[in-house]
Formats: sequence, C-alpha cells, structure tokens
Amino acid sequence: MEKLSKELQVLMLKKLIEIRRFEERTVQYYQRSKIWGYLHPYIGEEAVAVGACTAIKKEDYIISTHRGHGHAIAKGADLNKMMAELFGKATGYCKGRGGSMHIADTELGMLGANGIVGGGIPISVGAGLSCKMENKGRVILCFFGDGAANNGVFHESVNMSAMFKLPVIYICENNLYAISMCSRDSVAGNDIAGRAKGYGIPGYKVDGSDVIEVFETVEKAVDYARKGNGPSLIEASTYIFLGHHPNDPAAYRPKGEAEHEKSKRDCLTNFKTKLINEKIITEAQIDEIEKDTEKRIDAAVEFAESSPEPELEKFLSEVMS
Repeated sequence: MEKLSKELQVLMLKKLIEIRRFEERTVQYYQRSKIWGYLHPYIGEEAVAVGACTAIKKEDYIISTHRGHGHAIAKGADLNKMMAELFGKATGYCKGRGGSMHIADTELGMLGANGIVGGGIPISVGAGLSCKMENKGRVILCFFGDGAANNGVFHESVNMSAMFKLPVIYICENNLYAISMCSRDSVAGNDIAGRAKGYGIPGYKVDGSDVIEVFETVEKAVDYARKGNGPSLIEASTYIFLGHHPNDPAAYRPKGEAEHEKSKRDCLTNFKTKLINEKIITEAQIDEIEKDTEKRIDAAVEFAESSPEPELEKFLSEVMS
C-alpha cells in the first residue's frame, strides 16, 4: 500500500470538518424548528464516510441510510442543495419532498438515503447487477447500521451478491446502538464482519474513527470488486456523540460512555493532531479551513432560507414524472 499523499490527507480533513460543521448547524436549526421531520446527525462517525468515499471514483455509487448527510457530503454533495432539502425548499435535491432521510442524486452516484432500516441493502443487489452487466468497472458502497445487519434482507442480499460476484462493498457502521438497543445485546458473537465467512467473501473489522484505516480497507475491497471477485463486508466500529436524534437524551447508555468515546475516539480531533504532528498541516491552516467551511455553511443556510417553498400545484406532477 502506497503512502497517502499529503494532498489527499488534507482533502480528507476538509471533508471531516465539512460534515461535522454541517451536522452541528443542522442540529441548531432543527431545534429552532427550521428543519421539520426527523433528523439523525452523523456527528462522531464522519471518518467512515470520508475514508470510504475517498476510496472510490466519481462514477461509482453509494447507498445510504436514515443517517445519510455525511455519506452524501463525502461523495461530493452540494451544501446549498443539501440544506435546502432539509429546510423543505424547492431548490433542494428532492425539491423539498424528501427531507433529511431521503437525499438522492443519481448524477452524483448517490442512489439515496433510506428511512427504512436495512432498506438500502437490497437496492445494492440490483445496482451491483447493473454494474456487472454494464461492465464499466463501477462499484457500489452500501452503508448500513448494526441494527440492519440483523434483518433477513441483509443475509439475502449478501448471499445473492456473493453468488453473482457483484461489485458491492457492504459497510456496517457499528455505532453500538440500534436506537436504544446495544449491539452487545443483539448481535450473536458480537462480530458482524465474521459473518462474511458464511458467504465465502472477505470480511474486515476496522476502527471507524481512523479515516486512514477505513480508506485503506475500502480501497482493498474496491480493488477486489473491480477485478470481478465480488463483494466484501466491512464492519467499522464507530460511535455517534449525540443520541439517536437531537431530542434523544440517550439515557440508555452507561454513564460516562459518551464522554469517554469523545475524549478518545473523536475522528476529527485525532486526525487534526496526526496531521499537525506529521507537519502535513499547521494549526493556522486548519483555522483557515474551519473559517472557510463556516462561510460556506452560512451561505447554504442563507440559500435555503431565501429559496421558495414547493408549489402545491406541482406536487403530483413532479412525483409522477
């Protein structure tokens, strides 16, 4: 494995910051009732999306979950359209119809977030089959959580992808909790990656707070898929710093657990420290990235607030078209 360039590592840092600040801002506006419906922040898990999406090409695909803002941004989503969609405006990715849990952009290769737990997993089979039939070397990253890994559709889909040798990389973001159910109480064997053996495919368990480890592992799985060998299963151990949603106090977590994870496994803080220590970037340069990111998010909020509401007369025609 070649050593990652300084430029690529700085790009990863920029994406980590972009997702973190975007999500922090969405929480603020959700609490001000600017964002309706549900909101599931990705704060704490950013390294999984950034590491994984950096390992694929623009023409490749991703399939997301209900916690999908980070995946979309890591794939290159436009912040203005993202924020406008969350605000329910006509200029959003889905013209304000989808909201937080249904961001999609086929031109970007973002085949959609999904409000149904495990709902994106079977889509990966169809997308993977189309990629194999087109024979253009495309792959699909399919993100899902530890709760979805216990759904029957997970086993059916991975089995079919393995049988047909489809170019799908299954990435389980194991953040320890499926809403309030701890994976220690719901996952037999406590090892989702180990299930790969049952389907005869590669399985990897990685530190989901280490963006470099995620990148290198996904890169390996992508190369395996592009060569026609079929899918891989990656379990990324990660953690969301907030509850399931902004109004969830997460009282089901052991006392002090969240504080411990934040102090030891904050992917953004740790990666900043790594790059500074290796003299890849300076604190002053990071401050400039932070300021630029905040300006772009300010602009996204302004864009969303000034955008028009969807026209009632077009609701049916746009859904049918």
